[in-house]
Amino acid sequence: MVKSVDSVPVRTYEVFDAFRRAFETGHTADFLKKVTEGFRFFVPLPLEGWSHEQQGKKRFEELILFERSVLQVQLTPHILIENEDNGMVVFHAEGSLNGRPYRNELAVVFEFEGERIRSFREYVGLPLKNYETP
Repeated sequence: MVKSVDSVPVRTYEVFDAFRRAFETGHTADFLKKVTEGFRFFVPLPLEGWSHEQQGKKRFEELILFERSVLQVQLTPHILIENEDNGMVVFHAEGSLNGRPYRNELAVVFEFEGERIRSFREYVGLPLKNYETP
């Protein structure tokens, strides 16, 4: 089945593309240009200091630095859904985590304020026990 370009949720696709580049390359500038002043996020890392909601651009940069130190992945979006206030992407991550093969299916939900990202919350398909030191 082929989807027309007009039916693709463009705002969510553009935001996810910047999100993907941050995790794959460490380049956060494009993503951070899209966030609001009070930007916050939640990524369910099983590590002290990350198990609750985070806030701010600097903290997002710290997340990317940490993630890139242990996780090298390619993110492939599969489902994009958008309404007036939210965008959701179900995606596949494949690469390595702490030097071991890593594959997972995840979802991220972006909360929008106009065209900007107020927050995001990530949901993980498989347990992330490999984040612990091997």
